[in-house]
Amino acid sequence: MTGATEPTGTPVLAAGGVVTRERPGGTEVLIVHRPRYDDWSIPKGKLDIGESDEDAALREVSEETGVLGALVRELATIRYDDHRGRPKRVRYWQMRVVEEHRIGPTEEVDEARWVPIGEAPALLSYEHDKELLDLLVAP
Repeated sequence: MTGATEPTGTPVLAAGGVVTRERPGGTEVLIVHRPRYDDWSIPKGKLDIGESDEDAALREVSEETGVLGALVRELATIRYDDHRGRPKRVRYWQMRVVEEHRIGPTEEVDEARWVPIGEAPALLSYEHDKELLDLLVAP
């Protein structure tokens, strides 16, 4: 995740994906653990210069999890202040799996885990990530 340096007050632009797959036991969602923050979250990251939100969402999911996804629909745009106090805007899409590749831990993500969608809220560290799961069942 490279991301451009943002001037003060300019929102940090990011995108991510809520990746799901169907299994005999039900729907699973892909979440990641970030050792820097010791948190569990939905995969996301900053846009590269000139990159579209959609391309960034697909790239970040792939880089962080090894999953090549396809966009299904846009779920939400979340706004908050990041850990440095900068305004941040993250657009999220629901994604389906096109292809999966195993990747080892990286500096940013040390584990990507498929979990039953009903168990994910107990693991996710942020309320806005939990709310994204609610949107999956919204019409």
